[in-house]
Amino acid sequence: MASRKKVLIMGAAGRDFHNFNLCFRDHPEYEVIAFTAAQIPNIEGRRYPPSLAGKFYPRGIPIEPEQKLATLIKLHVIDEVVFSYSDVSHEYVMHKASLVNASGAQFTLLGTRQTMLKSLRPVIAVCAVRTGSGKSPVSRRVCEILKGMGKKVVVIRHPMPYGDLSRQRLQRFASYEDCQKHDCTIEEVEEYEPHLEQHTVVYAGVDYAAILAEAEKEADVVVWDGGNNDTPFYMPDVHITLIDPHRPGHELAYYPGETNFLMADIIVINKEDTAKPENIDLLKEHIQQANPKAAVIDAALPITVENAGLIQGKRALVVEDGPTLTHGGMAFGAGILAAERYEAKEIIDPRPYAVGSIAGIFGKYPHIGKLLPAMGYGHAQMEELRETIHRTPCDVVIIGTPVDLRRLISIDKPTDRVRYHFQEIGTPTLKELIEARLR
Repeated sequence: MASRKKVLIMGAAGRDFHNFNLCFRDHPEYEVIAFTAAQIPNIEGRRYPPSLAGKFYPRGIPIEPEQKLATLIKLHVIDEVVFSYSDVSHEYVMHKASLVNASGAQFTLLGTRQTMLKSLRPVIAVCAVRTGSGKSPVSRRVCEILKGMGKKVVVIRHPMPYGDLSRQRLQRFASYEDCQKHDCTIEEVEEYEPHLEQHTVVYAGVDYAAILAEAEKEADVVVWDGGNNDTPFYMPDVHITLIDPHRPGHELAYYPGETNFLMADIIVINKEDTAKPENIDLLKEHIQQANPKAAVIDAALPITVENAGLIQGKRALVVEDGPTLTHGGMAFGAGILAAERYEAKEIIDPRPYAVGSIAGIFGKYPHIGKLLPAMGYGHAQMEELRETIHRTPCDVVIIGTPVDLRRLISIDKPTDRVRYHFQEIGTPTLKELIEARLR
């Protein structure tokens, strides 16, 4: 045991656990001293439980704040640090590498061959180059196409295990009541609910080998619904990557989004209906330079609202998807587009009224401006979100989140929910490409 290589895994409660399970659990040559946590609140201070950690970790593995990285390396004489989270710039990754190297350890990025499992079923992966590129509508469209081909489809969602990790080892969602049973956060329900509305079963959790084995029992085809800009956990037969014309150049500048960009069989240029033509042209240049063999789909993401009359001429509080605004780096979303299209009189700034951790989010991400990110990593933060909405003086709350926020928190003001759906522009279409590749 004394000769085992000492390892730290840098993560954000998702990819890090998967990398551990596949590459380090039960491996006699490695001793994982700790995970470190970033991006997601309330992760550090817990432990990866013994039931998941394997035979070498009877007390589990501590999860420490990433701020202690250099101290941990020196204290434990760490040999190797494995970077295992997503949606960060290449510059950010190399700053972390420099810190790790300066502290005396090796810095490692695991490869896709090491971290992707092979399924018994065909796998279609939907990934992106940045958070907030519009993966969810594309995933739903892929499911529609497959069902139209007579296939039984199961979605496996990128992990979001923010609660009791032992209980979240393997989760199956077939109804909204399952979300309540598993005590899901806002971020989880945002991803599951739209699939459930289409009567598609969703799996998620922590142990993605066990999850795949269960999903394969009821699936003809597995759809990998990616998170952030992470690479798939399963080896895809069709790899779809979304790029965002509102953030041109990010497809070459963010990790591991560029990996998805280079691996893609199909590249979807999304949101063309609200993008500058020169940005779309730049993306097509980058495709030709980096991945000219990929099929390219031009697409729009048109929005609708429940009642345009509730917005016109009114003072609106706009609530947008949290991760898209925070580590996704966006300064607007579907809610802002709806407020502009339907002529809201004013967008109310929620920052003076924010409470608790919601106020802290504005301090950490000042680019957000006059939008309210729908942060809800646990009941306490969901209550702070509700209180912030309650305190903000407005005529209407525009809900631009993928989930119907009214299901999860009580909103004591008129509300108007924005929806958006994937729409191809011209040819080729997803249907044509998927049918051809599955044949």
